[in-house]
Amino acid sequence: MRPAQGEGHFAGHGGLSLYYQTWSVEGTPIRGVVVIVHGIGEHSSAYRAVVERLAPAGFALYGFDLRGHGRSPGRRGFIRSWDDYRQDLRAFVRLVAAELPAQPLFLLGHSMGGVIALDYALRYPEELRGIAVLGPAVGELGISPARLLLARVLSQVWPTFSLPTGLDTSALSRDPRVVAEYRADPLVHGVGTARLGTELERTIAWVQAHAADLRVPLLIQHGDADRLAAPDGSRRFAANAGTADKELREYPGAFHQLHKDLDHEAVTTDLLAWLERQLGGGSGAAPPSREAQATPLSEQEDAVG
Repeated sequence: MRPAQGEGHFAGHGGLSLYYQTWSVEGTPIRGVVVIVHGIGEHSSAYRAVVERLAPAGFALYGFDLRGHGRSPGRRGFIRSWDDYRQDLRAFVRLVAAELPAQPLFLLGHSMGGVIALDYALRYPEELRGIAVLGPAVGELGISPARLLLARVLSQVWPTFSLPTGLDTSALSRDPRVVAEYRADPLVHGVGTARLGTELERTIAWVQAHAADLRVPLLIQHGDADRLAAPDGSRRFAANAGTADKELREYPGAFHQLHKDLDHEAVTTDLLAWLERQLGGGSGAAPPSREAQATPLSEQEDAVG
């Protein structure tokens, strides 16, 4: 059965009215909640494959458009500080928890949304059952060094200065239809501001430096051919993460938008299996799908060390 979709608005940090969506399958008992945090330049409608895989299994899904993105207001690609994103997400998590009290709640973040989700899980672990991230941007970014340098220079004197991010959209997915759809999507933007650039860099560094403090179960899924968010960042975070329940799955040849790449069925299958284990539906680590490679964390630690 196709998931039913709902929508609304909620008050984010500073009272900004942010757009959100919900998905669930009517008549299917809800067993858990997944809050989706999207990546830079996109919006909450970009996760159809995830929704269609998880909702029939009894998960309610919630996603909102970050400020300055999609259907939410705000200057495109601008934040005053990372706390804007953090407190927007906290307000949204509280809304979800109020609507579905006592349900185990998971975060699912993609790309920059993965950075937002990891930062949140490190600061508010008591609110979460676990966190999964797809291609998190916690390593070298697919943004030219010149643009990043310009952002550092202008962040304090002209924080709203905007320029194209310069992301190579052909590196999003190996499926040309996905790339064409992204380029034609009127809700997508390719703009970043000086302040967003420096806040993102600072938060990536903070998240990596505090990986050992993570206490909630963690799943990282990353394409080993990701040119927009280097997989080495995920390997380093996974190796250093303090939680005993941690897993890194890499997908050979896969690009940045794992949920829309050629292996998307394997990615969503692995994600669902991990969620099931967190709910007690399985024991131990499931074998990786044919397309994925699960790297033992002991080997990751040796490589990082």
